[in-house]
Amino acid sequence: MLFRSTEAQTAVAGLARKIFEERLTPAALKTAEASPDGFDRDLWRVLGSAGLLGTAVPEAHGGAGHGFLELCALLEEAGAAVAPLPIWSTAVLGALPIAEFGTAEQRARFLPGVAAGSVVLSAALAEPDGGDPRRLQTTARAQDDAWVLDGIKTCVPAVAVAERVLIPAVTGPDRLGVFLLDPRARGVKLEPQTTTTGESQFRIAMEGAVVPRSDVLADPSLGKDVLDWLLPRATVALCAMELGVAERALRMTAAYTSTRQQFERPIATFQAVSQRAADAYIDVESIRVTTWQAAWRLSSGLPADQAVSIAKYFAAEAGHRVVYAAQHLHAGMGFDLEYPLHRYYLWSKQIELTLGSASEHLALLGRFVAAG
Repeated sequence: MLFRSTEAQTAVAGLARKIFEERLTPAALKTAEASPDGFDRDLWRVLGSAGLLGTAVPEAHGGAGHGFLELCALLEEAGAAVAPLPIWSTAVLGALPIAEFGTAEQRARFLPGVAAGSVVLSAALAEPDGGDPRRLQTTARAQDDAWVLDGIKTCVPAVAVAERVLIPAVTGPDRLGVFLLDPRARGVKLEPQTTTTGESQFRIAMEGAVVPRSDVLADPSLGKDVLDWLLPRATVALCAMELGVAERALRMTAAYTSTRQQFERPIATFQAVSQRAADAYIDVESIRVTTWQAAWRLSSGLPADQAVSIAKYFAAEAGHRVVYAAQHLHAGMGFDLEYPLHRYYLWSKQIELTLGSASEHLALLGRFVAAG
């Protein structure tokens, strides 16, 4: 693995950081969080105009034509800015599988809009039992020239503004399909759910929801391949966001403890404070190395299942330790909703529990070891 960033990664990260620093002021974050859509539409279009939303969209469809590493660089900056934008749901859950598995017509229909910032996408990867995303209760059956979906999906991001939502569903014994569901279609009921960060997520109930054959992402016999390809990328993309969240929380803590004085000296000079911050620094670096190791293996086409679970374990476990230490070292300021740190704790907690907690990925790693 090469630890040096590519020129494209550096360019994507630098441009994203510049835009986020200019546009996502504390006042702008409050406005976006209180908006009906839950995000800043104008900023979304700015990111599209800057070419960032199309980072991993093929050039033939208006994107930059970069790969997964560059997309993770964008998501790391989104995490550092706690940007309330559907980048993960659109660029990772939606655009990546459409670019990889979609028909020429599907790619032409959705990807240019993603790159331009006019189309939002999502995917429904969780069901009410909260278990393995590959064990599905949602079903799909062929009917005339369409497919009919029945089932429930939970914690689906950005549904209210999404053009399509990717829905994995059982199509027969040991067979899965992946369908591009219009969330406004007949037979679809949306119910808002309360999330840790306040992000807009929904429960989707499908009772006879019809998906035309033109919106079948992959042949129903190949849906497992789509899911097996998407899940590790979605997981590592979350780890990249957590890296941004944890590192920025630590930097805020370093700045605060260097200026906050007690007994006529900065509290950063107290041994207990400096040791706690040093432990958090080690945790941030552990998230960094495991995340980029997993991202590199995925982008290189190498086996990555163990690397993905290691990355998610550290993003969840070490990420929690970092933001907890940040709040602790800020004392009462860490809980002040007028001070920005609280967002980092909430984002970290939501990422920690999305697509498998630390304990769930530790169990997966145990099974890898047991299997030899």
